[in-house]
Amino acid sequence: MSAVEMSHNHAAAGFGGVFARVTAMIAAWNDARITRRELNALTDRELNDIGLARGDIERVARGI
Repeated sequence: MSAVEMSHNHAAAGFGGVFARVTAMIAAWNDARITRRELNALTDRELNDIGLARGDIERVARGI
């Protein structure tokens, strides 16, 4: 009979999870930044055409 030992490096797995979360947060921040920039470039008339007011831009960019 043989035994197989499988060890996991939990510290490395934890770091990978943290790295993935940080990467996701940076991507979300960048998406919101681009959305804000694009919506701010529109005129008030164009915003109104899509059902938004200038005050809605931050809410839309954050996905709230």
